[in-house]
Amino acid sequence: IILPLEWFPLNKPSAGDYFHMAYNVITPFLLLKLIERSPKTLPRSMVYVSIITFVMGASIHLVGDSVNHRLIFSGYQHHLSVRENPIIKNLKPETLIDSFELLYYYDEYLGHSMWYIPFFLILFIYFTGCFTPVEEESRMPVAALLLVGPSSLYYWYLVTEGQIFILYIFTFFAMMALVMHQKRKGLVLDSNGLFLFYSFIITLVLIAGWVVWLWNDKILRKKYPGVIYIPEPWAFYTLHMNNLH
Repeated sequence: IILPLEWFPLNKPSAGDYFHMAYNVITPFLLLKLIERSPKTLPRSMVYVSIITFVMGASIHLVGDSVNHRLIFSGYQHHLSVRENPIIKNLKPETLIDSFELLYYYDEYLGHSMWYIPFFLILFIYFTGCFTPVEEESRMPVAALLLVGPSSLYYWYLVTEGQIFILYIFTFFAMMALVMHQKRKGLVLDSNGLFLFYSFIITLVLIAGWVVWLWNDKILRKKYPGVIYIPEPWAFYTLHMNNLH
């Protein structure tokens, strides 16, 4: 969005796509290293299946996001459904609209599910091994405290843009239940566990603030009519900020 269009023509990958490609390679590697450091882990075959599913979901999402974000330059509005978009309504033949809805399904539903479910599963398995009986190990270094903010902001974006609040909140509840269960055994979170736990707490605060801020937005309310109202940042961008570009 912010780089000159001449650098990345619409029929070529954008700068964001190259970062996303790097993410699809680096993140699975880091998740594997993370799970290797955990005292408790899944069976090796299940870990591999989770990582493979993660890569497939993130790759599907890469393609869908690449097309959807490039459509912004043609007037696509993320705060509207596929069929309500002016540029989609005029497509001929009308069966092309079904193709765009299929692209949206792969991006927003199938891709997100295959991406985030293994991601949060591995994070939770790692979290189960982040307990210690030694109180001195339950202290976060200054560097970790400084990184809690960016980490929370990252999870906020994953939850809001990925529309995975239910997955996130169930993971968070499972983490809280585990903390209370381990506390009865005399175990406390170590610095790594505290970092992840605090990140999830601040993420919940950020999500609550985001929802309260946009609570009375009638257009976004129409786009997200369910009981759980959490607008996507991209929908907010095309509705309120696209004119700034």
